[in-house]
Amino acid sequence: MNAHEIDYHIYGEEMQYVEIELDPQEGVVAESGSFMMMSDGIKMDTIFGDGSNQSQDILGKLFSAGKRLLTGESLFMTVFSNISVGKKKVSFAAPYPGQIIPIDLSELGGKFICQKDAFLCAAKGVSVGIEFSKRLGRGLFGGEGFIMQKLEGDGLTFVHAGGNMSKKVLQAGEVLKVDTGCVVGFTKDVNYDIEFVGGIKNTVFGGEGLFFATLQGPGTVYVQSLPFSRLAGRVLALAPQTGNKRRGEGSILGGIGDLLDGDNRI
Repeated sequence: MNAHEIDYHIYGEEMQYVEIELDPQEGVVAESGSFMMMSDGIKMDTIFGDGSNQSQDILGKLFSAGKRLLTGESLFMTVFSNISVGKKKVSFAAPYPGQIIPIDLSELGGKFICQKDAFLCAAKGVSVGIEFSKRLGRGLFGGEGFIMQKLEGDGLTFVHAGGNMSKKVLQAGEVLKVDTGCVVGFTKDVNYDIEFVGGIKNTVFGGEGLFFATLQGPGTVYVQSLPFSRLAGRVLALAPQTGNKRRGEGSILGGIGDLLDGDNRI
């Protein structure tokens, strides 16, 4: 498996995008909805699956693409190819505030496992598949369910983490405990499991969930500070619950304060 060799540059701080430079005949594959902009001379094609094995027959392609439905993604992906004679650029944007992380699969043993919605784009030739959890507890309580995404090959791939990202390199036998929603991904040799928090007070009043994700080395783990589920939960908690009634955050004037500050939404 030989993925295309691509050059890139990541722009921005909180709302990042990655600009990828393609030589003639090079391509990059991306999830639907991540495209931002591209130069003239780049061709966009919608394909089944990730395009990593176009030698398969139609049934093989359908089966490979169909597995993506289990991760909540579309049957189709989009490939952007440089069909001109010079270098061209195409850019992909992060879906929410956070960081875009470049992952060189050739330096990580050819495989990286990540949460279902972390993948952004990759060099054409990288295989985007699914990784089933072999442990019942991890599947039921691990935050990511039984299925995660599996990125395989020898090329560059880009994943997205919410908030700030922390990279932890674990030695053999070293264990890291993480909130289940904060795991972005890890290399193939990391042993991923879950652990009950323990203690009645921690369980009932801790507010941090009932389980930790435990990741045991050797390997590399990527952790995010702001999972999208946590961000969405805070937004929903502050949203009006009935009609157009608002909470008047932090103000003793409440709705009157909205009139004074010009917020007169109906």
